[in-house]
Amino acid sequence: MTGRTHELKADKTTIGRLEDNAFQIAEPSVSSHHCEVLVKGSDVLVRDLDSTNGTYIGGEKVSEKNLKPGQILRLGQVEMRLETDGQSATSKKPLDQTLAMQRGVSLTELEQGGKGGFDTASKGFSRKDNRFNRIFWVAVAVFGFLLLAAIAYLVLMVKQ
Repeated sequence: MTGRTHELKADKTTIGRLEDNAFQIAEPSVSSHHCEVLVKGSDVLVRDLDSTNGTYIGGEKVSEKNLKPGQILRLGQVEMRLETDGQSATSKKPLDQTLAMQRGVSLTELEQGGKGGFDTASKGFSRKDNRFNRIFWVAVAVFGFLLLAAIAYLVLMVKQ
C-alpha cells in the first residue's frame, strides 16, 4: 500500500476494507466501512463509522474531526497523509514512510481506559454467541445417543 494515493474528488468518500467503498484498503485491521471523508469547501472532515480499531488523527482517537494538510490519518494499522496541490515537495515526508505498521497495545494504554484501550462502559467487547457451535454439539450428542441405543439393541437381539 506504500505510495498509494486517492484523490478526494467527491464531497463524500467512504474508506474501508470492502469493495463498495470509494477507497478500499484491503487490510485486516481496517473495518469493512471504517470512516468517511467529507469535503466541505477547503475543510476535510473525517467521521468514524463505528470502526473496530478506531480512527486517529495525529495520534488522537476521533469520532469526527477536521483533517489538515500534512496530518496523519490512521485507520487500524494503516497510516495515510492528507496532501494538497499547494504543498511543496520539500515539505512532504517521503511516501515510503507511510505504510502499514505492526503495533500492539501497551499495558499503560489499557489501564487508561477510553484513551488508548477499550471503553468498557459504552461499546465494550462481549463474547459472541456461537449458535452454530452449540447446534453442532447437540447434534453430536443426539447422534451418539442414537448410536449407543442401536448398539444396545443389536447386542440384545444377538443374545436372544
